Amino acid sequence: MAGSDLFQVIAKKQDADNYRQLHWEGSFEEYLDLVVRDPRVTRNAYQRLYDMILSYGTEDYTQHREKITRYRFFTDPISNGRDGVFGLDKPLARLANIIKAAAMGYGAERRVLLLHGPVGSAKSTIARLLKKGLEVYSRSEQGKLYTFSWRMPDLHGEDSLQPCPMHEEPLRLVPSHLRPQVIDEINQRTKSDYKVAIDGDLCPFCRYTYRTMMENVQGDWTQLMKNIRVRRMILSEKDRIGIGTFQPKDEKNQDSTELTGDINYRKIAEYGSDSDPRAFNFDGEFNIANRGLIEFIEVLKLDVAFLYDLLGASQEHKIKPKKFAQTDIDEVILGHTNEPEYRKLQSNELMEAFRDRTVKIDVPYNVRLQDEINIYTRDFNKEKVKKHIAPHTIEMAAMWAVLTRLEPPKKSDLSTLQKLKLYSGKTLPGYTEDHIIELKSEAPREGMTGISPRYIQDKLSNALVALQDVNCVNPFMVMNELESGLQHHSLISNEDQRKIFKELLATIKEEYEEIVKNEVQRAISADEEAIAKLCQNYIDNIKAYTQKEKVRNKYTGQIEPPDERLMRSIEEKIEIPESRKDDFRREIMNYIGALAIDGRQFDFRMNERLHRALELKLFEDQKDSIKLSTLVSSVVDRETQEKIDIVKSRLIRNMGYCETCATDVLNFVASIFARGDTKGSGRHK
Repeated sequence: MAGSDLFQVIAKKQDADNYRQLHWEGSFEEYLDLVVRDPRVTRNAYQRLYDMILSYGTEDYTQHREKITRYRFFTDPISNGRDGVFGLDKPLARLANIIKAAAMGYGAERRVLLLHGPVGSAKSTIARLLKKGLEVYSRSEQGKLYTFSWRMPDLHGEDSLQPCPMHEEPLRLVPSHLRPQVIDEINQRTKSDYKVAIDGDLCPFCRYTYRTMMENVQGDWTQLMKNIRVRRMILSEKDRIGIGTFQPKDEKNQDSTELTGDINYRKIAEYGSDSDPRAFNFDGEFNIANRGLIEFIEVLKLDVAFLYDLLGASQEHKIKPKKFAQTDIDEVILGHTNEPEYRKLQSNELMEAFRDRTVKIDVPYNVRLQDEINIYTRDFNKEKVKKHIAPHTIEMAAMWAVLTRLEPPKKSDLSTLQKLKLYSGKTLPGYTEDHIIELKSEAPREGMTGISPRYIQDKLSNALVALQDVNCVNPFMVMNELESGLQHHSLISNEDQRKIFKELLATIKEEYEEIVKNEVQRAISADEEAIAKLCQNYIDNIKAYTQKEKVRNKYTGQIEPPDERLMRSIEEKIEIPESRKDDFRREIMNYIGALAIDGRQFDFRMNERLHRALELKLFEDQKDSIKLSTLVSSVVDRETQEKIDIVKSRLIRNMGYCETCATDVLNFVASIFARGDTKGSGRHK
């Protein structure tokens, strides 16, 4: 495509009408008409932030008998999920509720919102999402807001527009004594449920300009307003309009003017005084974040002098620029910090005032396996990674990460791995929702310690790039990276903790063995027609058994008692004891009966446990014909090789393996069978 053609493509995609809407300018009188038509343009920072979050919708679901609201905004629909947060619906719902309370003026608006949690738990991501959301919302019709500029002569006597340095709400130009009357008039005329309020006074620069111009027009406010140009305001962190970010520097170099602005020494010569607001730069982070949000990175690393500014800004919504009176601000103050810094805050009596003005929102690590897997599959997927990642590679890394965050259960008959499975929605015999709720109540700080997702991401990256000649990364490569990295992990404080993490890796390796054995067994017994026949045979027998009838032998045509040996050979595969067999058989028959009432037919895939039992039974019947253990020998006859190739093709076609990892996993499982390691092959997972 020629350059001129490309230029035309870009030109056609320009939207001049949209640009004009986003950069609307008008008189103060026109702005009052806008306010009457849509009073929501005057919302304060908390109201706008909450409405922004709500604009993306919510959904409710129940988890362990607790109703949880998921706010879709935190999945990052703006950037197609790039900054989406997984598994933190409860903490995010708490954050949204606090913002809602602040929007309604219930007191939370006078607090610093403090995201608290271990490193890598998505605190910065949440802050980044909120800032990005406000930027996009301010460009939408629902999220529009306005500020103003002064038309005044410059040093050469020519008229120029001087914007309010703190992007203030234009209604602050209404004289204080007239505000109640103006507010009543607007609220009577508007058709909206939202009620307008005018809070706070003009910034020092605008107060000075207002006073000077009123003298020039001899107190005629209507003449003064002819020098006001109201314009639409687009929030932008990069342009430092309505969104600010402050990060502590070296303690010796911290200066509170970074927050509240500083004197412009070049202009002192022009205006003659360092207390003239025209000779002051109102460009501190608090100033420029007015009407929006300010983020404090690692807020507890701030010098005490900064914290004083923070106290006034949160409680009174005022800041104190050098040599000026207290100045009103309207912004959300959001900070985040990690566990060690917060513990230091709790032990410091001098910080009591700050603690009292802080609302802490815990942001823990994930303790549900699928949520953790989602974090890694976003970065390590087919679109981004050229190498093949063997099935269960990311799952095993995520499983280990979650295990490090769980507290060992107090019940001696429950392992930490089983606890992980219960949390992740699996069912274990003898455990109910009540048990899961009890486990959670026993460990209220679960997820606040353990291995960070960043460590897992680093080791997955290492495994992908370290072995250049390998075209497929398998779980053992990643587990080796995870283990070797523990030796130099900066956040592991003692040898005992390192030993526990290594033991958990050994648990993961055992779990992986079980998983791949099961998968190879499924690939061997993947003849669905054979499973369906076996299932029908089993159903016929348990139907006769539960109804105390006999069954016709399909081969001999003879009427015989139900085949107890067949039924038990299937039930034992999923550890149904002799004492429970009657209950299990009745459950299956009741389920089939309920389906029949709805006009549906039973299929073996509908019951995961029965499906697994049938596969294991079929595998047991067929494994001798394949003799996987011969794979570890150098000689494999043609017939066996053909059967192995069929199994391999099933692994590739149905389970996501490539030629390399399918061969590797068959060899691995073959070596297990060769050494006679069949323990737990029928264990239900």
